[in-house]
Amino acid sequence: MSLLPILTFPDPALRQDTEKVTTFDGTLDTLIIDMTETMYEAPGVGLAAPQIGQSIALIVVDISGEDDEEKKAMVMINPEITAKEGKQVDEEGCLSVLDLTASVKRSKKVTVSYQDVNGTEQEMTVEDRFAVVLQHEIDHLHGILFIDYLSTLKRALYKKKIKKQLNKRKQSPPKTKERHDN
Repeated sequence: MSLLPILTFPDPALRQDTEKVTTFDGTLDTLIIDMTETMYEAPGVGLAAPQIGQSIALIVVDISGEDDEEKKAMVMINPEITAKEGKQVDEEGCLSVLDLTASVKRSKKVTVSYQDVNGTEQEMTVEDRFAVVLQHEIDHLHGILFIDYLSTLKRALYKKKIKKQLNKRKQSPPKTKERHDN
């Protein structure tokens, strides 16, 4: 299996709406394995297909408990939030939004319908931190990033910082190895 490159803001692929998954086959299984390995290597607690350049409705999330010796991931295909309840504020970060964490207001409890790796319809209701993770990852499937929940000022400052970093990279010449011919 292989690690996949994670796209970062402002890559336009992160802002696209995804297509539903309709084919459940070996290609999908391989993508799921690669996404799971990529998520854990990053390290992260969730990864959505758009973050690795795939415009399909697929997320993987870590469901390992603190006492679990092995990592355990859950796959959700075509997930949709069908009910929300309450409010909570939690600190969020994102593998596609570098060098930023911020407090974000989300629903405290959500019900999600989805398909498992076999295409079987499932539904679950979760709350607290896991509800935040699911809302964050499902947002990716609709081109929404957690920075969209920040104040206009915080978002503008972050965009300015990223633009400055990108300009700096463009201006600095690529590093090459010196070659010495004898």
